Amino acid sequence: MTNRKKVVIVGPAFPLRGGIANFNEALSREMNLKGYETELVSFSYQYPKFLFPGKTQFADGKGPEDLKIFTRINAVNPLNWIKTAKFITSLKPDYVIIRFWLPFMGPALGTIAGKLRKKGVKVLAITDNVIPHESRLGDRWLTKYFLKRCDGFITLSKSVLEDISQFTDNQNKIMLPHPVYNIFGESVARSVGIEKLNLDINSKYILFFGLIRAYKGLDLALKALQDSRIKKLGIKLIIAGEFYDKQEKYSELLEATKTSVLLCDHYIPQDEVRYYFAAADCVVQPYKTATQSGITQVAYNFNKPMIVTNVGGLPEIVAHDKVGYVTELNETAIADAIVRFYTENKKAEFEKNVELEKEKFSWEHFIDSLADFEEEV
Repeated sequence: MTNRKKVVIVGPAFPLRGGIANFNEALSREMNLKGYETELVSFSYQYPKFLFPGKTQFADGKGPEDLKIFTRINAVNPLNWIKTAKFITSLKPDYVIIRFWLPFMGPALGTIAGKLRKKGVKVLAITDNVIPHESRLGDRWLTKYFLKRCDGFITLSKSVLEDISQFTDNQNKIMLPHPVYNIFGESVARSVGIEKLNLDINSKYILFFGLIRAYKGLDLALKALQDSRIKKLGIKLIIAGEFYDKQEKYSELLEATKTSVLLCDHYIPQDEVRYYFAAADCVVQPYKTATQSGITQVAYNFNKPMIVTNVGGLPEIVAHDKVGYVTELNETAIADAIVRFYTENKKAEFEKNVELEKEKFSWEHFIDSLADFEEEV
């Protein structure tokens, strides 16, 4: 495909870190490979402290040299929003993609979108969530302010596609599954991961990966770990991610399971991610709410089976009893699935199915479908 359309992607990118920044950079890179010319416009100031409980919003090291990234948006400065819209207009894009994931960003991103449309620039939004996991007063108004200023919407799950109708009657919308992440380097053997993490080669490991927030259900995983069947099987849990929730809430559970838990409570750099997935037999996502999850696509990348709860868009992505299990939202059901995974020796079968299933989630499919949608809007 040869397509010289110029596209500006608005949202987090280096030096900001995290799953959304990873996605935006991957989208820019993959669109460039397909013949587009892309530029990223990111944030100079993103979150006030009350919305960011982590240690830092910024990544270490050098930024990607193959991408054009402009650090421009101040999320709390209205004058900056007008200047940013003028700057994006000066880039002369054929259309703009704005990443929306949090109501707090509604005024900034909505103002930018509105200014761009007044200049005749088409604005599409990739909406991770329109109803947040952790709600606050005024969320609906802030979200509506943004959505009303877009020409069309791409969602990453059917549940968000349906949620959009609560805010706007705009029917220009499409669901495209989150593509597989391929930014974490080549897979390594289990033995390499075990050695890097200083683990026991003879033990069984499941992985809880990513930033730890209340809705992700780490407490359920820790309660499931106390099941007598799991103890008997010698199954251990790797927790890899920085706490964005109060760690004290988990103190009793962590103390009760301390002989069965490897706690790596810090942000995992990109070049180390593969070791955690290599060491694990499967990935557990006991989420209490979800739209979609980038972690499932990291698991697909490394051919890892998944145990997820039956919430939001997770059952759309994880085929039950094919690439893992979809369980009910309680610790007993999660424990049942973990026990079944090991006692029925499902690892090899599920890994083979994961490798086949992930073909549905290619970047090529995502970008081609996005191109067709953009032409129709």
